[in-house]
Amino acid sequence: MPMELILGYFIYLVFRLGGWLVPLLPLGISYRIAEIIGDLLYLLSYNVRKAILDNLECVLGKRDRKIARRIFRNLAKNYFDLFRVPELSREELEARLEIEGLEYLYKALAQGKGVILTSIHMGCPDVVGQLLAFYDIPVTVPVEPIKPRVLFEYISSLRARKGMRLIPVDGPLLELFRALRRGEAVGIVTDRDVTESGQIMPFFGRPARLPDGAVRLARRTGAPIIMGFNIRKPDNTFKVWLEPPIYVPKKADDKIIRQVMRQIVATMEKYIRAYPDQWLVSVPVWQTDKGVRK
Repeated sequence: MPMELILGYFIYLVFRLGGWLVPLLPLGISYRIAEIIGDLLYLLSYNVRKAILDNLECVLGKRDRKIARRIFRNLAKNYFDLFRVPELSREELEARLEIEGLEYLYKALAQGKGVILTSIHMGCPDVVGQLLAFYDIPVTVPVEPIKPRVLFEYISSLRARKGMRLIPVDGPLLELFRALRRGEAVGIVTDRDVTESGQIMPFFGRPARLPDGAVRLARRTGAPIIMGFNIRKPDNTFKVWLEPPIYVPKKADDKIIRQVMRQIVATMEKYIRAYPDQWLVSVPVWQTDKGVRK
């Protein structure tokens, strides 16, 4: 058995332990443990630390190690929230979350074409996904498959308890079309091109390959795009912003597609620049002399 697969099964066992233990711990203690784990991973995970510092240099113009350490802490807290959020009631979740722009989402859904919710690796997506499920808004999200499959299925089961549905990003797009036809939401991440099929765009002034699937899906289906962003506040509650909808004409050519992409990228930059310690991409994003980093 390859070492990578052995490590994957070990992580799966750790996740199962976390899924049992974390909901039993007081909130403050669990987050303190997450911070300690984040600090340890910052010291031990050379490749991830380097990727985060490289990304921060592109955003801030410097390799800020204090911000990088906070990113590791926030990543660890997100996994703790993954275990805890499915156990929360709607009232408990709403008490920890402030949301602006929800009216945009309801108005878009009322049109009957579904909604394409785009976001980036920022804040804690599980909190937002579970809140939408409490509001009876099913969400289908294409994600990068994780090995071994039992780990992917376990994480998917945690997120599906309140209505979020995960499908492999490299699978058929039919499920996304079906979800939109049912008037549901589709969630798509726009700051990392897993399938390597997107466009090279200026991102903080440097070329990066970014996914354009959300824009092309909007063109084909007529569903509006609503960009959503969330952050973890110092007290470990959350703030969510939903931006006004973006509509892509059915006859949009590649020039218009690129214009919409620039609008999306500009909004991404605004939030990342404001909250760099909340941007949790742990792989290289920008182009190097040898090509584009994915």
